[in-house]
Amino acid sequence: MEIRTAEKTDAALISAHRRAMFAEIQTLDESLLNALERRSVAWTERMIREGKYYGWIATDAGRPVASAGLLILDWPPHPFDPEGELRGYLLNVYVEMEYRKRGLAHELVERCMAEARRRGIRVVTLHSSQAGRSIYERLGFHATNEMMHTEPA
Repeated sequence: MEIRTAEKTDAALISAHRRAMFAEIQTLDESLLNALERRSVAWTERMIREGKYYGWIATDAGRPVASAGLLILDWPPHPFDPEGELRGYLLNVYVEMEYRKRGLAHELVERCMAEARRRGIRVVTLHSSQAGRSIYERLGFHATNEMMHTEPA
């Protein structure tokens, strides 16, 4: 098993993992999942190119089996970090079914957190599935009072 840094050429893989992640978390229409995957490729390529997305890919004999990413966000100073102007957002954490329970998600998230620390980012947030919650809690994440509003499509 090897872990390598994601490159722009990995955007389709990352987007496929993102699609699979959402498909497992909730029942969604195939056309929505297809659109999400398709649109995610260009977005991921652009974010990697602009130095805003740092990702890692785990491979087994060259076959990609897991991935995770850290998105760097401009963020105003906040009581959690009054000196900082950046925040990290952990996303696209996915491990293919037959490779789960081997510590891959934990290792990939650790790589994301190391990158955040390297950049001096003190606050990293994420949205977690039930399945992933224990991994994040072991790494020091805790639930917050965040709310969300979305406009109908």
